[in-house]
Amino acid sequence: MMRKWLRRFTGIRNRGINPQGFHVSQIKFYLLLIPLAAFMLLPIVFIFSNAFKPPDELYAYPPRFFVINPTFKNFVDLFSKLSKSGVPVSRYLFNSVVISLVTVATSIFVSSMAAYALSKKRFKLKQTLFAVNTLALMFVPIAVTIPRFLVIEKINLLDTFWVHILPVLAMPVGLFLLKQFMDGIPNEALEAAQIDGASDLHIYWRIVLPMIRPALATIAILAFQAAWNNAESSTLYVTNESLKAFSFYLSTLTSTTAGANAVAGQGIAAVAALIMFVPNLLIFIFLQSQVMSTMSHSGMK
Repeated sequence: MMRKWLRRFTGIRNRGINPQGFHVSQIKFYLLLIPLAAFMLLPIVFIFSNAFKPPDELYAYPPRFFVINPTFKNFVDLFSKLSKSGVPVSRYLFNSVVISLVTVATSIFVSSMAAYALSKKRFKLKQTLFAVNTLALMFVPIAVTIPRFLVIEKINLLDTFWVHILPVLAMPVGLFLLKQFMDGIPNEALEAAQIDGASDLHIYWRIVLPMIRPALATIAILAFQAAWNNAESSTLYVTNESLKAFSFYLSTLTSTTAGANAVAGQGIAAVAALIMFVPNLLIFIFLQSQVMSTMSHSGMK
C-alpha cells in the first residue's frame, strides 16, 4: 500500500515539476527565456544582415540594423579579389578548410590516445604528467609565443603547411576533458575484454571511443574553432602567401594598414566575417547536445 502511494505521489510530482509536454507551469519560463534568446540572437542576425548590405546602407546614418536592399555584390567582390601578392581569396579559404579538417582529426586521435593512457594504464609519473597538463591550462597563448617560435624554428617548420597543424595538436583542455570522461568508464568492463584476449588497441577503438562520443564531439568543436580562427600561425611563421589561412586574410581587411576605412572594402570585410562565423555556428548547433553532456560528466568520477 505504501509503495502504491509513493508511486502515485512521485508521478504527480514529476508531472508538475518536469512535465513531458507543455504545462501551464512552464509559461513563466517561456516569458523569461524567449526574450533572452531573442536578445542573444541579435549579434547573429546583424552579422548576416551586414554581409548583404550595399555600401550606402553600410554607411547610413543613423545606422540600420536590418538590410533594406540586400545584394550579393559583396560576395562577388570578395571572391574576385586578389591579395597584394596575386593570391586569390579561394586559396586562403581552401587552406583553412584543409588545416581545420586535418587538425580536428589529428587532435582527436592524439588527445584520446593520451587520455586513455592516463586514465586506464598504470605507469610511473602518471599523476605528474597529468598535473603538468593541468598546469598548462593556466597559460594563455601569448605567454608561450616566443618559446613556441624557437621550437618551430629548431625543427624547421617555418614557412611550411604543417606549421598550422603540428603546434596545436597538443590540447591541454582536450586531454583534461577526455581523461575525466574516461575515468567514468568502469575498469571491470576493460578487464573483462582483456580476459577475452582483446588488445589495448582493440579496447581503445571498439570499447572506449564509442563510450566517449560526447567528449569527442566537444574536442572536435574546440579543435575546429582553434584552427579555423587561427591567424597567428600565418602571421608569425609563414611568409609564403599561398600557404596562409583565410583568418589571416580577414585580419588584413580589418587592419588600418590595409585600408580598413576604405568604403569599398567594408562590404568585403563583412562577407569575410560571415564566412568565418558560419562554420563555427553550424558545428556548435549540430554538436551542442554532446557538449552539454561532456560538461556534466567531466567532473564526475
